[in-house]
Amino acid sequence: MKFLLTFILSCIAGMGKALANPACAVCTVAVGASLGIARKMGVDDSVVGVWSGAFLVLLGYWTLKWMDKKGWYFNGRDFLVLSSSVLMILFVYTLPELSYTPKSILVFWMDPFLFATITGALVFHYSSEFYQWMKKKNGGHAHFPFEKVVIPVVSLCLVAKFFSYIALCVPALPDLSNL
Repeated sequence: MKFLLTFILSCIAGMGKALANPACAVCTVAVGASLGIARKMGVDDSVVGVWSGAFLVLLGYWTLKWMDKKGWYFNGRDFLVLSSSVLMILFVYTLPELSYTPKSILVFWMDPFLFATITGALVFHYSSEFYQWMKKKNGGHAHFPFEKVVIPVVSLCLVAKFFSYIALCVPALPDLSNL
């Protein structure tokens, strides 16, 4: 049912006027639909968190584009919209499948899923900024086709692979409460 709804919404979105967006609608729908599937397939929550963070920043970018279209500008708008879009991940903790269980990660004491989500959001944002910087240095042109997509996706894949390698969301100690 979710797949059918996603397919219908993507078809409707494709009928409208094409606007310049930071990412394509097909990529957005694909990432959003794959998050639930990944958890059911047994993918580590930290990997899902990285892609969730990127997806939420993408929604923030789209909100900013919509606000630009409406002419809504105010001080701190970009930071406020992007940070509030990433903080929407906190609603996931209301579901019974995920509980906030903080643990030590480097110098932070927080839930690994939340840490992975924030990391994914930052990686997506800064890799997109890096692409814009590279494009500016190249006279306003990309170095190769689909560079705008390749740089963030490769960056996210590397971070997700690293998080899956270190098993960020696996509990450090076994559950001994039933002894």
